[in-house]
Amino acid sequence: MNTGNDYDINNSRNSGEPLIRLENIGMIYKIGDISYEVLKKINLLINKGEFVSVMGASGSGKSTLMNILGCLDKSTSGSYFLEGKDVSGLTSDELAEIRNKKIGFVFQGFNLIQRLSILENVMLPLYYAGLHSKDAEKMAFESLKLVDLFEKGNKFPNQISGGEQQRVAIARAIVNDAPIIMADEPTGNLDSVRGADVMKFFEKINGERGATIILVTHDKNVAGYARRLITVKDGEIV
Repeated sequence: MNTGNDYDINNSRNSGEPLIRLENIGMIYKIGDISYEVLKKINLLINKGEFVSVMGASGSGKSTLMNILGCLDKSTSGSYFLEGKDVSGLTSDELAEIRNKKIGFVFQGFNLIQRLSILENVMLPLYYAGLHSKDAEKMAFESLKLVDLFEKGNKFPNQISGGEQQRVAIARAIVNDAPIIMADEPTGNLDSVRGADVMKFFEKINGERGATIILVTHDKNVAGYARRLITVKDGEIV
């Protein structure tokens, strides 16, 4: 279905545009008769290949901002341009296709499927994309190799450490070569040593693959790995 935005997911790059451009993005949640303005006229540019950290206190709006950037939520107002194309008015199915092909997600809780092997967990996005199992297996092993877990593909999530599980989540996020990786508190369930190990792989993916990293965190040490810091306070970038 075409909504009139003419977003071609397979041929959408525009070298004259930033990768991401937000114009006057606002978000209002309604609970009964009460309205909560979570984001207020957010304007933001993120270029291809950047490593950006988004910080803010609980309730600041940083997670809502990430959900909009990740095409998980639609803003109440404003426009979101991804690779020069306005995605604000796309349907849920069209946004799901963008997420599958353009964005890899890493969450605090790892979100691995316990009954699947490490290799099978990494292969999931490729299955959703309709890739043949042999090709998917090869790509998944290459992704695991990048995070130094090549030899653990046959193990299950409960057989590896928390830090390793998060590295599996990173491997899954990059397996389809998505140009954007979004990480929401990726070290939140890890101690400082394992957290630092995980952050080194984000640096590696950004440096070697040129992936754009958008990292949401409340930890200043974690935010320090990024080359650019965006602070959100009371629904605004400050």
